[in-house]
Amino acid sequence: MNARILVVDDDADMCRLLELDLSQRGFHVRWTTSAAEVLEILATAEPEAIVTDIGMDEMTGLELCERITTDRPDVPVIVLTAFGNLEMAVGALRAGAYDFLTKPPDADALAFALGRAVEHARLRHEVKRLSRAVEAAHGFGELLGTSAPMQRVYDLLERVASSDASVLITGESGTGKELVARALHRHGRRSEGPFVAVNCAAVPEALLESELFGHVRGAFTDARADRRGLFLQAHGGTLFLDEVGELPLPLQPKLLRVLQERVVRPVGADEEIACDVRLMAASNRDLDAEVQEKRFREDLFYRLNVIRVAMPPLRARGNDVLLLAQHFIECAATQAGKAVRGLSARAAERLQDHAWPGNVRELQNCIERAVVLARHAEIAVDDLPEKFRGARPARGAGGRVSGAKLVSLEEIEQRHILQVLESVRGNRTRAAEILGVDRKTLYRKLEQYGTRS
Repeated sequence: MNARILVVDDDADMCRLLELDLSQRGFHVRWTTSAAEVLEILATAEPEAIVTDIGMDEMTGLELCERITTDRPDVPVIVLTAFGNLEMAVGALRAGAYDFLTKPPDADALAFALGRAVEHARLRHEVKRLSRAVEAAHGFGELLGTSAPMQRVYDLLERVASSDASVLITGESGTGKELVARALHRHGRRSEGPFVAVNCAAVPEALLESELFGHVRGAFTDARADRRGLFLQAHGGTLFLDEVGELPLPLQPKLLRVLQERVVRPVGADEEIACDVRLMAASNRDLDAEVQEKRFREDLFYRLNVIRVAMPPLRARGNDVLLLAQHFIECAATQAGKAVRGLSARAAERLQDHAWPGNVRELQNCIERAVVLARHAEIAVDDLPEKFRGARPARGAGGRVSGAKLVSLEEIEQRHILQVLESVRGNRTRAAEILGVDRKTLYRKLEQYGTRS
């Protein structure tokens, strides 16, 4: 991992050893044997994490950790101790340490812990930046995001907005296809005209022709008056056909004629009516495959597919996940009247790790739920849906899932129990509930670790 690390230990040989081990693993290491010098370094330099010994004469590692977490809470501290007991571990956590390791540390274990600490710190910084970035991140209309895939979408939309060419918007469900259509309409020459949208999958097949083209009185049972269809309602503006792949085959040649001739014949009418619309269509189906399978007319496909806008899935948009999450937090908090301002770093980690099969729509629903449940100014992991609360896959310093044997299962269990206890401020009943064990089991574990407190 390309990260700047500061090591402090009054044993210069230990500093050199840690520098060698960490440098071989991609870290940029600076070291000092003076705890007081660390505070001076922090005034001018920007280390991304600090590794400190706990047993130093000038200032203990715990005292140094407390000073750092007070003055520079953005810099995580990993404490090294030769005494791996419960009291020392709790002391390190209370001092604000991100993690603690027994000394001398296993090089892989230390690199793993530093990788997680740096990643955590970078996420905290990113989450704080998001609120300021949301306003400036609108790339086109209401579309939000700064990722490379979205920049390519914005570039295409800028070039075609003023055209009257038909647009086919493709992408998975929930990627924002209707937002694209609305943005194109607002930025185009027809912005003063109407924008009319219809989901072809939501209208019964028997009514879809009348819905699109209108009908005259007496054209069918219950047709008691003339009705203007959506094409005529959108005259001078834009008609957006969502899920156009669901359009019945018998209706497709009628739509093709409207696009070719720019006239509409209402159901039961004798005469055609001139119609001036820009057509935009969207589909989460693979229309190329639908054409090959003869389920969609090739000539209609070519009429619709003059300009194609492919919306990327959320999983391909990197940090746009957090940017969108911050935007949805602000919207949902305003609507709910709650003082929720952002995400905790751990919640941000879980959102970034998720695959988002439902894309932006799934993220919006997730955040709206979390804002309603949030007890504090930041959304915590416990505020997220159940599927986000499981253990996060462990990643090594290089970003890969670590396969190295870093610590024993017993130590992992002990450290996890300590962290849970610390997070609930020593409430053993609550800790037992979170850990999924009864209180007797938890008490027995604590006795094994050498404490009855």
